[in-house]
Amino acid sequence: MSSKAASGIKRADARVAAPRRRALPLMIAASALLLGAAAEPTAVMPDGRPTPSRQPVPRWLSLKSDEVRARHGPGLDHRILWEYRAAGLPVQVIAETREWRKICDPEGAVAWVHRSVVSGRRTVFNRSHRELPLRAGRSEDAAVRARLAPRAVIALDQCRDGWCDLGGRKVHGWAPQSALFGVQDRALCDAGRPAGTGRAD
Repeated sequence: MSSKAASGIKRADARVAAPRRRALPLMIAASALLLGAAAEPTAVMPDGRPTPSRQPVPRWLSLKSDEVRARHGPGLDHRILWEYRAAGLPVQVIAETREWRKICDPEGAVAWVHRSVVSGRRTVFNRSHRELPLRAGRSEDAAVRARLAPRAVIALDQCRDGWCDLGGRKVHGWAPQSALFGVQDRALCDAGRPAGTGRAD
């Protein structure tokens, strides 16, 4: 605002100046909101198109039930490839349509599932064939509180400094982030791969 305009406001009649002074911060706030919205990055898929959900891809979700049908393509007219029987299993969304999610599972298999059968609830999976110690702190020297069975799912609270805080009220502890499926930032499967590939049957 120029000094001339500023001095003009100061000399204005009090009944006129007051509303103008109150409106100015509102206009500035509105402009800031508009600029913020314009500056906010758009979530895009690997091919550069915006995601229909406006959520980032890749991202982590979990299966809602122990009967989730994996399909060859995004639609009920596509054949069923297999059925997931593991409620809470973490899966990574690598592409999507408005109603369907292309996922990568712990075996590296790619399939399509309907958005209604997945949840934003975060979990992790011990995909090894060994028990995973859950420790009292973020250190290999910390006491073991519990052990996560092989091929087991557990709730994820947070990850910090290469360790993840797992479990709930009854079972709770830290495990190395590198030992878990469900916490990686990078895409674990190629979004261009056809559904039905990568599964070890």
